[in-house]
Amino acid sequence: MRILVVEDDVNLSRKLGEELNANNYQTDVAESLKDGSYYVSIRNYDLVLVSLKLPDGNGTDLISEIKTKSPRVPVIVFASKPKAEQEVAAFKSGADDFLAKPFEFPVLLARVEARLRFWGSSTIEIDDLVINPDEEKITYKGKEIEVKGKPFEVLTHLARHRDQIVSKEQLLDAIWEEPELVTPNVIEVAINQIRQKMDKPLNIATIETVRRRGYRFCYPKKPSED
Repeated sequence: MRILVVEDDVNLSRKLGEELNANNYQTDVAESLKDGSYYVSIRNYDLVLVSLKLPDGNGTDLISEIKTKSPRVPVIVFASKPKAEQEVAAFKSGADDFLAKPFEFPVLLARVEARLRFWGSSTIEIDDLVINPDEEKITYKGKEIEVKGKPFEVLTHLARHRDQIVSKEQLLDAIWEEPELVTPNVIEVAINQIRQKMDKPLNIATIETVRRRGYRFCYPKKPSED
């Protein structure tokens, strides 16, 4: 899972990146509101950590941008010696959690895990289709479907972001640990496997190709409607 950290304290942001990476998260670090906005525009994140005060603005200004693009992505805001009204304002802006600095990393990690359990790692149920990321299992009308590995991760990522078009580059960034070492063709291979192993045998459509833009999760749209 990919997490964006927006924090201008270089030592803290580096520490957060190192600790999150050590706990098997992929992490991008931005040190300003502008850089954070750029990352949000080019990548999909499973969770965002953002400091309340940044050198070029207020961290809450980024929340609306995040929520507009991906309403379900959880955002945790942190601040040094915050006042009650700042915490209230953060929640009203769309924050999902608030943490005062300084904090112990195990506390932050527990909050991250709790938020990801709530939306990112929980079972996805859409009509007769059930995707269980924790067990890497897909069932359709109670029957298990054999889609594993990267195709499973591609399907799961698109299902989580089913309200938007996801480009090949965004899929590579979100799923492959070293996306620069693979070609975009691996996405086509993964999606073809999903269609061959799942869509065609079940006569359903789960992923539609949006020409020149990427892919979109489309279930329960019928194949004949494409």
